[in-house]
Amino acid sequence: MIEDILKDIKHRMDQAVVHCQGELNKVRTGRANPEMFNSLTIDYYGSMTPLNQVATISVPEPRLITLTPYEKTLIPIIEKAIINANMGFMPGNNGTAVLIPIPPLSEERRQELNKFVHQLVEEGRISIRNVRRDGIHHLQEFGKDDHVSEDLIKDYEGDVQNFTDNHIKKLNTIQDEKEIEILEV
Repeated sequence: MIEDILKDIKHRMDQAVVHCQGELNKVRTGRANPEMFNSLTIDYYGSMTPLNQVATISVPEPRLITLTPYEKTLIPIIEKAIINANMGFMPGNNGTAVLIPIPPLSEERRQELNKFVHQLVEEGRISIRNVRRDGIHHLQEFGKDDHVSEDLIKDYEGDVQNFTDNHIKKLNTIQDEKEIEILEV
């Protein structure tokens, strides 16, 4: 039973890191990153469909993203969706694909994005700490209900703290990598 609690804690912390990484992938940097469009949906025959299901997303150059739809009639719809998403891009097309040039970031915008990244990562840290608090509460309740020794529960709480420290280190590493990507000229 304790193993199940620990497994659940670790899984929930892993999910917090994965979620944070996914949110950070959406943050636009000066580089072309096809993952920025993962959350974008378009109206495809009456249903909202993820962009990556109706077009091939590629990066032929460091500052250019190409979206090649499976149907040419989707080109204006994709362009409109990108403009409406307010991502700061001005798409164009060459008749067969939507071309999205990635403009370089101004210094002021880099600083804003850096603050936003710090905020996202801090939210991830808070999630991990909440999982830790909840997990320790479950361990203590389990210890009381099943008459497990306090020393054994303390040992397991130490394991939970190790999980917490490791996951926060992962978030810090992810944050450092994203900062380098943003501040890179």
